[in-house]
Amino acid sequence: MGLLYGTVFALFYALFSLPLGRLADGWIRTRILAVAIAFWSVASGMAAFANGFAMLAISRLGVGIGEGATAPAGTSLLFDYCPPRRRGLVMGVIASAIAVGLGLSNVLGGVAAEWWDNRYAGGAAPLGFSGWQFAFMVAAVPGLILAILLWGLREPQRGTMDGIVSRPDPAPFRASFALLGSVTPGPHLLALGTRRAPARHWSANLVFILGVILLMTLIVQVTSAFSPRPSLNFGGAAINPHVLQWGVMGFGMIVIFNLLQGFALVDPPTYKLTVGSPSLLIAIAVGTMQTIINYGVMGFTPTFIMQTYGTSPAETGVTFGMLSLVVGIVGPMLAGPLADWFDKSMPATGRVYLTLFALGVSPLVGIWTYHAADTTGFYTRFVLYSVILTCWMPPLYSLLYGLVLPRMRGITASTYLIISTIFGLGMGPYLVGMVSDATGGDLRTAILSVNWVAIPIVILLLVLVFRIRKDEGLKLERARAGGEPV
Repeated sequence: MGLLYGTVFALFYALFSLPLGRLADGWIRTRILAVAIAFWSVASGMAAFANGFAMLAISRLGVGIGEGATAPAGTSLLFDYCPPRRRGLVMGVIASAIAVGLGLSNVLGGVAAEWWDNRYAGGAAPLGFSGWQFAFMVAAVPGLILAILLWGLREPQRGTMDGIVSRPDPAPFRASFALLGSVTPGPHLLALGTRRAPARHWSANLVFILGVILLMTLIVQVTSAFSPRPSLNFGGAAINPHVLQWGVMGFGMIVIFNLLQGFALVDPPTYKLTVGSPSLLIAIAVGTMQTIINYGVMGFTPTFIMQTYGTSPAETGVTFGMLSLVVGIVGPMLAGPLADWFDKSMPATGRVYLTLFALGVSPLVGIWTYHAADTTGFYTRFVLYSVILTCWMPPLYSLLYGLVLPRMRGITASTYLIISTIFGLGMGPYLVGMVSDATGGDLRTAILSVNWVAIPIVILLLVLVFRIRKDEGLKLERARAGGEPV
């Protein structure tokens, strides 16, 4: 479950977010969103026809490709609709929308599946569908409707709200396809040759690839011994799930390295404002580590509730889904305006302090929540915990995307997404699942085990408090040093 939910999705979501993020920096973002949402909705519906792991994985990969465009294009678009003083609110709206989707998916999925199974309890269901298959078909409908509405949405001028209007991109599709080729392991070697990369870039790239292969091989041996798992049947081939997990991780690490190396070769201003900005790197690291916690915890919480308190899937889906929906909206919508107020009161550092508070107390509240004696106690505590798990996003994201120029927000969002997805979404559910296997199915221990990453999170945020003001002040200077005409 952790492998399919996290790692398989992470691979294509992360990889395809990069060219789609680059496309969002040069083409019509409303059209990108419409096409992407329609694509992932169809891919979701395909899961209804799955008869094994392979088909479910293919559907999940399709969802990953479609979703890979939404954050880069959506973030860039919303930043051009709203002024800088309201960016916390903008990020709060985005985070709340995620909570709405997650909450409704639990509610609609559970209700739709149970309704279908009850309706056709005697058999003879249309197409031979079970309840879970019908739930996937239902999940595809809202996105198709939304895609039609997005197609006609007005496209704002890029950078107007920041007073930095960039020149139009003459060939956004060509640049997008070139980026995909330059980051994909294997074809990236051709890109290095085409770009006439210096010898030091070739050497660094090959040494990094070799190091990743050796490291992943070692980790596979360790994790296989710690948590033995039966082989997966993928297209008729038996595959060790740990090999698949860490193969994807290694693949993602190489993609990330190729991406950053490509910035240095073809887009020095973006390289200066991403790799050359300590504050941006810290913000990405913090978001990535917290993603490990968020996805590891939330991905297994419904199963934990059913296992620990004996509730039914429908009851759990409705209650957990509605709570996630409500408090997932409340947290970001409180934190967004609060982040803007903190930023006005304490320029630069205010958003960091708010993030530090939220992420510093979340592990303590999490431990308290998952030791509740009954469902009433759990859900009461979960309200507070869920708010904290989401209220760090508006301040951190508004800070992160404010460190780059408007024309770079799509690819910056994609860069953050690939790093946080590969190491966060790719590892969170997997680690929880592995600890659960090793502890005989003890989901409480497994879920809480991911909270150890809170220690480096707090340390990095303390460093960011003392660094952010300097890096915000150097933004235009760094861009000019890279050759940007601003």
